[in-house]
Amino acid sequence: MDWSSVTVEDLVDALREVDWSTPPRPVSEFFSRFTAPRSYSKWTSRLKCNLYYYRTNYFILVVFILGMGFLRKPVAILAALATGLSIAFLNDSFAVKFNEKVTRSVRQFSPQLAAKMSPPITPAIRGRPSKRRPIHICGRPRWVFVLLFSAVGCMLWLTSCSLLTVLWALLIGLLATLLHASFRTPNLKARLNTFREEFRAVWRNYSEL
Repeated sequence: MDWSSVTVEDLVDALREVDWSTPPRPVSEFFSRFTAPRSYSKWTSRLKCNLYYYRTNYFILVVFILGMGFLRKPVAILAALATGLSIAFLNDSFAVKFNEKVTRSVRQFSPQLAAKMSPPITPAIRGRPSKRRPIHICGRPRWVFVLLFSAVGCMLWLTSCSLLTVLWALLIGLLATLLHASFRTPNLKARLNTFREEFRAVWRNYSEL
């Protein structure tokens, strides 16, 4: 796959729609081989490839660095969790699975409440449903929960007085991610076909359906 033809917008859309519940790549593979990119075009292509391929590893790396910075501040840890959830809700797969698990748990003791939490039915156009269905969580639009957890996270950040700490920790985490994605030689031989088809399916928004 020619990653130089993939724009940043395409990559962001793919990361938003792809399933993030996949397990991280093995540590031996994550730190196996590093080389310097030979040109700017190869660097941008490698960066986009690694950001997509090692997305779960980078997420764990950033969370680990943030957690190390808040070992002595429990309120800051709660703030990081609230902020992380608000960001995770932007991913379609996570939001849908979260809604399904919450609805399934509520249905065990209150089927009527679970029915109210079900997302509204999207009307079909000419017998075909729309390609991009709006995501709902507990019967409410997704942006409601994004704003709610973002507000809770901001309040906790202000309460814990750890804004400077989180900025430094986040900067270190993003810098570590950028350095690894820039110098890690893309692993295009292992799982090449499944990796390529997975991205294309998300990138094209399942246009064949």
